Amino acid sequence: MATYLDHAATTPLRPEAAAAMLPWLTERFGNPSGSHAVARAARAAIDDARDIVAAALGVDPGGVIFTGGGTEADNLAIAGVLARHAAQAGSAGPGGVVVCSAIEHHAVLHAAEAATKASGGTTETRVVPVHPDGTVDLDRLADALDPTVTVVSIMLVNNEVGTIQPFAQIARLVRRQARNAVLHTDAVQAFPWLDVTEAAQGADLISVSAHKFGGPQGTGVLAVRGDVAVAPIIHGGGQERDRRSGTHNVAGIVGLAAAMQATTNDRDATVARVRPMRDRLADELLHVIPGSAETGDRAVKIAGNCHLCFDGIESEALLVLLDDVGVCASAGSACASGAMDPSHVLVAMGIDRRRALGSLRLSLGHTTTDDDVELALKVVPDAVARLRESAAPVAQ
Repeated sequence: MATYLDHAATTPLRPEAAAAMLPWLTERFGNPSGSHAVARAARAAIDDARDIVAAALGVDPGGVIFTGGGTEADNLAIAGVLARHAAQAGSAGPGGVVVCSAIEHHAVLHAAEAATKASGGTTETRVVPVHPDGTVDLDRLADALDPTVTVVSIMLVNNEVGTIQPFAQIARLVRRQARNAVLHTDAVQAFPWLDVTEAAQGADLISVSAHKFGGPQGTGVLAVRGDVAVAPIIHGGGQERDRRSGTHNVAGIVGLAAAMQATTNDRDATVARVRPMRDRLADELLHVIPGSAETGDRAVKIAGNCHLCFDGIESEALLVLLDDVGVCASAGSACASGAMDPSHVLVAMGIDRRRALGSLRLSLGHTTTDDDVELALKVVPDAVARLRESAAPVAQ
């Protein structure tokens, strides 16, 4: 079996989630929008799940909107707030002002871009830079905030490098300088490691995704605090209080709630167990591989993120070699239009382009063991050395 060090991409399904989902994948198949007993049982299961999620995220049950994942939750936060703003202003297009960081997930960045395009340019997006450690530049954020701002979206934890944002300071700035703005946070990577009710205090909207904490893929939540209104981006039967239409994914929702409860119960123990493994993994790789560097500041990262850059190699080739020896990992760069482009996150952090192309993200999680770390410490240095040898010029 492969050594799985890609928990930031997706996590193994927790046994609690699998057990909770099974009845709703077999004999319990009711549509919760119906009125008969089978349908009512499905509705009751969703209501129970809603209560669990609300408690875990620090919102009222009525503020829980079940979605098809974190991407949809992020899109609903951006587009839904802008659409509601336009409706209240009586304008034809979305309009409004979006403020976000340069290292947001593309679900936020592209949603803001799409809103600008749909509005014919009447929607404005202001992108705030970050420091080399990956934290938002608060001075530049302050410069971007004013009473015209409609929605501010700053992720709680970055998906690539694991940086935790100083969210309390961000919230205070927003309330002071853009008091009518809606504050959204993408907490998709945060929930396995942080108590979001504390870490995201001051947020009006919070996005999470089940498969990042041991739940099923294709299920997420946009949690709404207070009386913040979002317009639907999916129209139909008016489910989720007219905020997200479509037949509920009962099994997915039940599994999300079970995984959320299990994660909440053992989060502190998981963090205490995983952090020393991550530290050992990072420290020993940095020690034995010349031309290596850690991305960002470990002091402001979640416990499971180990992100390194290696000079003189390309990430995709490294990932192939690691996969060949049974290690599943990821990189901070993606292949676009047939050419390797550095990650927008690493570029925003000021990392040299050539170094950024040699990035490696080893993300640990609740199933990671010491044996997984041992194997990574053995095979990563060998793989980097092989790639450097193959790239070295041949002496004439």
